[in-house]
Amino acid sequence: MLHNDWDEVLKIVFESPGFKKFYNIVENEYATKTIFPPKDYIFNALKLTPYKDVKVVIVGQDPYHGVGEAHGLSFSVQKGIKVPPSLKNIYKELESDLGITPPHEGDLTKWAKQGVLLLNAVLTVEKDKPASHRNLGWERLTDYIIKVLNVKEEPVVFILWGNFAKEKKVFITNPKHLVITSPHPSPFSAANGFFGSKPFSKTNTFLKNHHLEPINWDLK
Repeated sequence: MLHNDWDEVLKIVFESPGFKKFYNIVENEYATKTIFPPKDYIFNALKLTPYKDVKVVIVGQDPYHGVGEAHGLSFSVQKGIKVPPSLKNIYKELESDLGITPPHEGDLTKWAKQGVLLLNAVLTVEKDKPASHRNLGWERLTDYIIKVLNVKEEPVVFILWGNFAKEKKVFITNPKHLVITSPHPSPFSAANGFFGSKPFSKTNTFLKNHHLEPINWDLK
């Protein structure tokens, strides 16, 4: 299904009757409505960042709900699409934290290929209806993903922005890992503690202290 080690890690979920029943609902949504991201991109985060390579997890809520935006990575948009407000603020913090000039594009694939799992808690959404697939059933899978990352031997950095993402902290109990929390980068909350939180330098300091390759956050 994913053509990497996630297939084995998540086999117990993918082969369960409950998930199969749920996925039939998802397929019916795609058949009868306009759903994002495109069906081939639903599991893009897992395809681009194998389980063995995950060093950082950035948890998002659900995909962007506008045409052409979402491609299966949290906070990321496809090339040629205007950079959304929350991602603009992420870029501002990146510049403040590490001096990296904000790119003109919003595609975060380069991060994903370095071991940054850009995981939305909900993997699909109906066009122009944010959070429309919340509680449809995706959370069972994505919560399980966080649980299996929690048991990894190698240290992982979990970056939880906003109250929705912070709810996942309950699944991160392994003292080997680092959890970084702050308000959401949305324009409504970024000034309340997201700006100045320095998640990128904190992540790389932790990785280097554990003899792991730091992330090159520069997207250019």
